[in-house]
This record gives sequence, C-alpha cells and structure tokens, in this order.
Amino acid sequence: MDAGQGEPDGDGSDGDASGGDGLDEDASDGDGSDDADARGVAATSAAAGGEPDAGAPDEDTDARTAATTEDAEAAEADADAGGADAGTGAAGAEGAAPALTEAQAELAAQKVERERIARRKAEREAPVEAGAKLSGKAADLLAAVRAVESGAAPAPVYFDEAPAAPRKAAPAPPPQPRPVATAAEPAAAEIEGVRAVLARGGAPEALAGPAARALGEGAAAQLVEDPWRLLAVTGVRPAQADGFAQALLGAEAGPADERRGAALVNWLLDRAAEKGHTALETPVLEKALAQYGVPEPAAALEHAVGEGAVLVFEEPLDGPAPTPATDADEEAAEAERPVRVLVGLEEYALAEESLADGLARLAAGVTAPADWSQAAQGPGAELIRAVAGHGVVTHTGGEAAGAEPAALLEAARKLGLRAVLAAHAPGPDRVTPAALLAGAQGPGRDADGRFELDLLVVLDAPQLDVETAAALVESVPDGARLVLSGDPGVLGSAGPGRVFADVLAARSWPQVVSRTPDPGPIGELVSGVGIGELNQVHAPGKEVVIVPVQDAGEAVHRTVQLVAESVPRAFGIPADAVQVITPGHGGSAGTRALNAALKERLNPGPGRFGGFDPGDRVVHVPSPGRALPARVVSADAQGLHLDLAGVRVVVPQERVESQVRHGWAVTAHQAVGTRWPAVVVVLPGDAAQALSRDWVYTAFGRAERHLSVVHGVDQALPNAVAQVLPKPRTTRLAGLLRALTAAQEGAPQ
Repeated sequence: MDAGQGEPDGDGSDGDASGGDGLDEDASDGDGSDDADARGVAATSAAAGGEPDAGAPDEDTDARTAATTEDAEAAEADADAGGADAGTGAAGAEGAAPALTEAQAELAAQKVERERIARRKAEREAPVEAGAKLSGKAADLLAAVRAVESGAAPAPVYFDEAPAAPRKAAPAPPPQPRPVATAAEPAAAEIEGVRAVLARGGAPEALAGPAARALGEGAAAQLVEDPWRLLAVTGVRPAQADGFAQALLGAEAGPADERRGAALVNWLLDRAAEKGHTALETPVLEKALAQYGVPEPAAALEHAVGEGAVLVFEEPLDGPAPTPATDADEEAAEAERPVRVLVGLEEYALAEESLADGLARLAAGVTAPADWSQAAQGPGAELIRAVAGHGVVTHTGGEAAGAEPAALLEAARKLGLRAVLAAHAPGPDRVTPAALLAGAQGPGRDADGRFELDLLVVLDAPQLDVETAAALVESVPDGARLVLSGDPGVLGSAGPGRVFADVLAARSWPQVVSRTPDPGPIGELVSGVGIGELNQVHAPGKEVVIVPVQDAGEAVHRTVQLVAESVPRAFGIPADAVQVITPGHGGSAGTRALNAALKERLNPGPGRFGGFDPGDRVVHVPSPGRALPARVVSADAQGLHLDLAGVRVVVPQERVESQVRHGWAVTAHQAVGTRWPAVVVVLPGDAAQALSRDWVYTAFGRAERHLSVVHGVDQALPNAVAQVLPKPRTTRLAGLLRALTAAQEGAPQ
C-alpha cells in the first residue's frame, strides 16, 4: 500500500502506554452477545473425568467469541481447548418476562416458518418399525455409518439423500397474528424446582431461569434424570456439567455414561453451528468426543443417533463415480463411489433441505422467458436478461456492482412488477430480511402465507444464514423470481451455513458476474486484497493513509486523533461519518477500549443509563447476527430510546446491557453491508492472529472516500492477505442442490 505514512494532515503525537490482553476473534462478533455470555457465576466443581488437558488457553473471553477462535474443524479443535472452562455466563438472565421485543417478533416469525418446514418433513417420512431398540430408519442409519467406517460400501437407501425431484410444497397456513409470548416465561414454581436441583448439584442458582427456559416443561425432572442436560444452557461447559452430574449421581457419573455422550454430541454440534457449520463429518465428531474423555466415541455417537438427538447423512465426494464395465456392474460401481458421512442437528438439516427444495421450486416456476428486451439496457442489462428468463439468478461483484440490482429493480417496477429489495443493513427503498419475515416491512402475505411480490432481490447474500434463507425462500410465491446478490469475498454469515457460496458452488442456475470495478485507490486496494495481493496504490489525494504505531496504547491515541481531528480537517468529513473498525471487542485496542476513548473525546458524559448518554453512537443488536447503527436519543422508565435511521426504537432496560454497545468502533462483522465516507481500520499488534483475507477485504471495503490504517502488525497484514484464507464450513446445501438439478435434468419432459 503506497499511501502516505502518518495521518492525513501530518499530525503526530505520542501514544499512551498500555499493555494488551489479547483480542477476541471476530468470527461471530456480529451478534453483540459476548458481554452477556461472559459474565456471571463461578464454575461448578471439577469434571467427573475424561476432560482434556487443563493447560488450555484462557477462556475468560465471552463464550460465543471463544468458540470462533478455534480451527475451522469446529468441534475437533474446540475440544482441544477443553479444560479451562469459563464461567457459565448466565447469571442475571433470569427474571420476569419482558414485553415483546423486535427480536422476539423476528424469532417468532422464523419459528412459524420452521414449524411449517417440520410439518412437510413429517409428511414426507413416517417411521418404519424395525428391530427392538431402534426404528427401521435409525437402525439402518447406524448400520450404514458403521459400514462406512469399516470400509464397506453402504446401501444408499439407508441415508436421507437429496430427493429425486423437487417436492411440491404443502400449502402454507394463513398468516396468524404474532403471539406476544411465543417463548413463555417458565412459571415461578418451575424455576424454584430447577433452583433446588441446581443447589443439590452445587451449580449456581442463577442458572435456574436460563435452565428452565432452555429445557422447557419439567426442567427440574429432566436434570434429575440426566444432569448433563445442563449443557443445553448457554455458556455452560462440559467440565461444569460433569461436576454437576457427579454431585447428583455420585459414583454413577462417569465419562462413559451414555447420557453424557449424547449431551456432548449435541453440545459439540451447537458449538460447530456457532462457527458456521450445519453438520460435521463423523471422524471429526468422534475425535472431539474422545478428547472430551468419551471412551467409545463411535458408540456414543450411535446412541445419540438412536435416541433421535441428531441425524446422519451420506454425501458423495467430489469426482465421478467409477465407470461400470457392463450394465450389471452399474449398481456396484455406484456403491463404490466415495462418500462422506455427516452428522447434524435436525433444525439445520430441515432448513437446508427446505432451502434446496424452495430454490428448485422457484427455478422450475419460470418455464418461459419474459420479454424484457426494452428494459435490458444500461449497466444492469445482463442481469435483467438473466432474470427475465430464469426463476433463480445469482449476481456477484464489488460495491460498485450494486448499481446493477438497482437497475433491475427500477426496470421491474416500470414493467408493473411487484419488486422488493432486501438488504442486511437498513436503508432507503429497501427492507431487512428480518423485518420482511416479521411483517414489519415490505409486502404482506397472501392466503397461502407467501409474500405478495413478483421479484425479490437480496443484497448482501453472503450474510444469509441457512434458517433465514430457508424462511425467505419458502415465503416467495410460485412463479416469482429470486435474485441473490453479493460480494463473495466478504465475511460470511454470523449464523450457520454458507448459503451464497453453496448456491454459487452448485452452479445450478445462471450466475451474472459484474464487470464494474470499484473506483479509485480504495477500489484498487480492495480488489488486490480479494485475490491475495496487498498492492501498493497511488493515492495522490490521500485516499489511503498508513499510520504506523508501536503498541496498542499508541493505536488508541492515534485513532482518536484521526476521528476527531485529522480526517475532519483534511477531508471535510465530520467525525460522526468516520467509522472505526477493529478485529475484536476485547484487548487494549478492541472495541471496548476504543469506544471508551472516543466517547470521552466526542460525547463525554456520566453514562446515566447503563453507561450511555444522549448523543452516543451505538450498535443495536436485536438478535444474533444483526448489528444496526443507531444513536441514543433519551432514556426513561421504558428503556433506552434509539434513533435507527429515522426510526425510533425503545430497548427495555433489562435488555440494554446485552443488546446495545457503543458504536464509534465496531468489528468487521458488525460493519459488513454498510459503508461510510471515511473508515479507520485499527490493527494493533495483538490482533495479528485474528487477521484473514476476508477480514481485511471486508474492513478495507467499508470506506467510500478515505481509508486510514492504524498499522501495528508488521508483516502479519500481507501474510494474512496472501495466505490466511476464510475458514471452511461444513454444509450440505451444495450437494442437495446438485442432486436436485441432476434429477430435474434427467426427468422426462
């Protein structure tokens, strides 16, 4: 990067000395929930046995963020970090049920869609009785798993494979009013019963409310029967559940207990989902179980499958099947095709299958191209022509390519079509996917529960997790068109799945690649990062500036100076339009430290309401994965009043701590989907291990006119751009889409 050394106007000053305590990795920082997960109570007694080596990394950082700092193989690497468990982080979570919030309304909307998906699944598959202990399906699945592990060829019919052809969706029920108490608060007696059981097991009584909510009706009895069910509570770690079980069961509690193995399988898959996986390969899962002291991991996994806690799938590996010499050998050749066996939780399996079915349904719904020739002009002509002839189209490109979906939207509306633009970040003439699903924005639903529209264009498609994507696609009516648009180089979704990447990898439908380059020195720099090169760029107008620093204290000082003085003076950009991006929340130059310093300089005040004052820039996180920039207006008995792009939102007092944080400095995950006139990217020395190509690409790409890089990582930055690729995610969607497409192509016309 060419760009001037120092600040835009050449100012310089000494930094404050400060030590670093390490940054939280940013892979799931967008949820904003780390503070709530990290607080609370002391751990319970030591594990009953089988916990990995206690010399694990410090886990005092938040549970969700710690989950993302491990290797991409999810649970396998997670197990390596086992022994030093953090506090459960659920203290203070209990209490009276608050009024319905925006997040609850959104979750309720998604729950309605998931219930509809589950009904379709139930209609498609009925249990088959076979054997004494397991039903036929489960027994067959277990036999197939063991066959694969032993090297034998499994029978394909044993597995829940992709359907041979798209299934017709069952009619959706008419839309119902959103219930005010979808997740009912447990009764006081229920919570007291759980508190008593927790006290007997030496667990913090503050977990009573969260445990009652997580386990549902009869939570106390469930814990007595199976103490390891405590792992279902957010923040509880295996060592704590083991200590709780040992206190309740005494000598009966041991690492080989089937209940412990089943609970660990679910816990590991939940942790994997936090890192973006929708399933795990059986060897990875079994190795993780072994590292947590399960003596017979294969048997534990078998038991979990038999109990119906998880599902197992077969997926062919890449590459053609062996060519049979004769027709008689065709079946044998197919059986010899290499496969991998995956294990996953039901909710993500259903979501991926529903999403694949829905996309295939929409693709098949457009049987003849529409005549949009008069509208196919200008920068979006190629995209308009593709959408005219197909039900599902993908569109890729950088920030400048956003003009093409906008042209498509304008053309569709001129043709009299009901067109809707959905995007991760709020803005004019667009809705967010969450608000669209909740019915707060966008079109209504018809009698079948589907959106009243003809074209849905989704920007920032890489930010779609699999459950949100499934709910959206299920809601698009037959005959309508869907466009998924986004930049494949940015950070992926905060939730599980890699929807956009899987749809692109399947290559089942037209893919329009934008040829519009991002302009200027910033566009040139970001484009180079996208292909693994940190190029020097000529920035005569100081569009890109490098500010070298020696330590985290100096990084904070320089950042405040850039935001408050240098950038406004050199470019006429007000401080409120300058966004700071840093790799994590913790550390001496993370968002917490930077926001504290920026607040003191830009909007000093006593923090009269939970640390906030009127005028503070904040980030509102109504649900995991959604980080909305806002400003504090006022506070009263109702809660904290925020202004979100002209819309007033009230965050109840009891939710302020978990849903609102200061927003002068954010992580790259929180910044994705939004751009600012000027951006200051802070890279302190202790952030080196958190850097990757997609992180740098996302952070640098948020700037429109000016980018300052507070640089303290030396060669870690070019090394990350060149060598540290995005962490892979294990999913099934691409395989499902390929199978559906192949079935469609081979079906008789």
